[in-house]
Amino acid sequence: MNNRGLLLTSTIAATTQLRAWLAQRELPPGGRLPPERELADMLGVSRGDLRKALADLEKKGEVWRHVGKGTFTGNKPDQDISPIAAIAEESSPVEVMNARLLIEPLLCGQAAIHATGSDLEKLDQCLVDQRKASTWRQYEHADNQLHRTIAEASSNTVLLALFDQLNSIRRAVVWGRMRNQSTLPPQDHHSFNQHEEIVASIRDRDHDKAATTMQKHLEDVRDKLLRSA
Repeated sequence: MNNRGLLLTSTIAATTQLRAWLAQRELPPGGRLPPERELADMLGVSRGDLRKALADLEKKGEVWRHVGKGTFTGNKPDQDISPIAAIAEESSPVEVMNARLLIEPLLCGQAAIHATGSDLEKLDQCLVDQRKASTWRQYEHADNQLHRTIAEASSNTVLLALFDQLNSIRRAVVWGRMRNQSTLPPQDHHSFNQHEEIVASIRDRDHDKAATTMQKHLEDVRDKLLRSA
């Protein structure tokens, strides 16, 4: 293979690696990628190949770049930077958790009043999925689905929109979370039982217990997050 062919192959490999990395991270629209040097090291590619891969994805509308600010997912917005990314840039894990503590117990209480049979089936499936998770990523997906389903079950379009905005900010914030050496949640992971108690309260139509159980769950998440950060 000549030099041109080798260069093309390395660029294609970098693009494939980059797409796989983005798929694994599930960044929200407007989520910021790490700096080029750091990202190149993470992907195991040269910075030159990474830049070509970024340029290729930018042409296809998968990412966009702003000089001096970084590279972001999705199409370039009309403004210089999306509101979600701008808010995430200025916020912290503590702010995000405090916002969740204000909104999600309210959503959970409303879910206890308004949840349909279909909502309860979805919540039960989320509980099954979290127990079956074989990786942290699978667990976190099930966790996210459970909280989103509770928000949907509130039957309040405005509160659901606020939850989605907050969730996008949460995913965009650099958490600095540190996992232990295990590749999957331990069998006694604290959220398992707490999630099951939350769903049971919603099923029992216990508004107050649903709200307070969610409050306690999020307080535990916040405390454990801050200890590990």
